[in-house]
Amino acid sequence: MANGLRIHGGRDWMAEKNGLSKSWKTWRKLHIGLNPESGHIVTSSLTTEHVGDPGALPELLAQVADFVCCFIGDGAYDSAPAAAMIRDVFGPDVELVIPPPGKAVPGDCAIRNVHIQMNADHGRMAWQKTTGYGQRSRVEAQIDRYKQVIGPALRGRNMESQKLETVIAVNALNRMIDLGRAAYERVI
Repeated sequence: MANGLRIHGGRDWMAEKNGLSKSWKTWRKLHIGLNPESGHIVTSSLTTEHVGDPGALPELLAQVADFVCCFIGDGAYDSAPAAAMIRDVFGPDVELVIPPPGKAVPGDCAIRNVHIQMNADHGRMAWQKTTGYGQRSRVEAQIDRYKQVIGPALRGRNMESQKLETVIAVNALNRMIDLGRAAYERVI
């Protein structure tokens, strides 16, 4: 999952104070991978806004050292090259939980065909519940946590310092998880 981070420019305060015209702003994409059991961010990559999720996948997969039995991703990963890359890294038995588009047609991938048929027979919500796709929302919550705790903007002036900034921020968030997490119980 990826989300945008603004680049903190030196002219921002001048624009506010003096009413200067807004200059064209660039931003960066922070791609993260999360271990849903521990809550730790296990992989992260900062790219330009022009790199999509599948483009960042090789760097993200290279950072994962642990055994992975299930890969949950959004529809951006619904492609044969992405599935092949994930299986090359984690092995052929890795479970891929990637939602096919609404108008997807069956093809060569058996598990994708099962997902397409399940969506057609029972609907998208039933598919999400059966496959555990709802755990992907934990990544979105972690992105929100990053923006609340660290901030929505990068302070580094060049890409290398911005990458280092995100590595430090991810390590700090993981350290906070180590200190304690909220325990949730369902109340009926």
